[in-house]
Amino acid sequence: MPLLLCGLAVFAGAVVQGGVGFGLGIVCSPIIAMLLPGTVPGAVQVVNASLPVLTLAAEWRRVDWRGVGYALIGRLPGSLLGGLVVVYVSTRTLGLLVAVMVMVAVVLTARSVAVPRTGGTLTAAGFLSGVTGTATGIGGPPIALVYQNAQGAQIRATLAMFFLLSTLQSLVILAVVGKLPPDVLGTGLALVPFVFLGFLASRPLRRRLQGRRVRIAVLSVATLAACALLVQSLV
Repeated sequence: MPLLLCGLAVFAGAVVQGGVGFGLGIVCSPIIAMLLPGTVPGAVQVVNASLPVLTLAAEWRRVDWRGVGYALIGRLPGSLLGGLVVVYVSTRTLGLLVAVMVMVAVVLTARSVAVPRTGGTLTAAGFLSGVTGTATGIGGPPIALVYQNAQGAQIRATLAMFFLLSTLQSLVILAVVGKLPPDVLGTGLALVPFVFLGFLASRPLRRRLQGRRVRIAVLSVATLAACALLVQSLV
C-alpha cells in the first residue's frame, strides 16, 4: 500500500512535469519521505532520471545548450555538498529538509520571482539545484525560476536535459557515499512505470487544462504534503 500511494504521487508529479517542465520532485518527494523514509533521496532520483528521457524524445531540438552548460558548472560542486548532507544528517532531519525545501519552492513558484537569465544566475541556480536535488530529490525550482519566461517547448526541453544529466550525477554521488543500496534502487525502479503513465496522461491534458488552475492545485497538494511531512518529522 505505501508503494502504491507513492506511485500515485509519482503519477501526479509526472503529469505536472510533463506539461510545465518541472514539478515531479515537489509533488512526490514529501509523500515518499513520509511513507518510505529510508528511500529518500535515492528512490526519488531514480524517478527523476526517467521522465526527462521521455520529454527529450519529443523536444530535444529545443534545448538551450548554453544554459545547460552554465547550470552544470554550478551543479557539480552543489551535488558534492548535497552528498555530504545526506551522509551526515539523520532520516528525521532529512525529512525536515524535504518539507522546508518544498515550502520554499511553493512560495517562489507562486510568487513567480523574476530572475535574469545570465551565466552567473544559471551557474548559481545549478549550484543550488545540486545541493537540494542531491540531498532531497528536489532540484527543479532554482533552474525553473531562471527559465520561467522561456517558451513552453524550450523550458521543457532545457530542464529535461539538465535534469537528466544532473540526476545521473547525483545518483553516482549517492552510490559512492553508500546511499543507494539495492533496496532503494529497487524501490525507485518500481515507481518508474507510474512516471510513464503520468507522462502519457500529460500529453492530451496540456491543451485542455487551465494552467492557472492546475498550478494552484499542484501548489496546494505540495503544501499539504510538506506540512504533513513536517509534522511527522517533528513528532
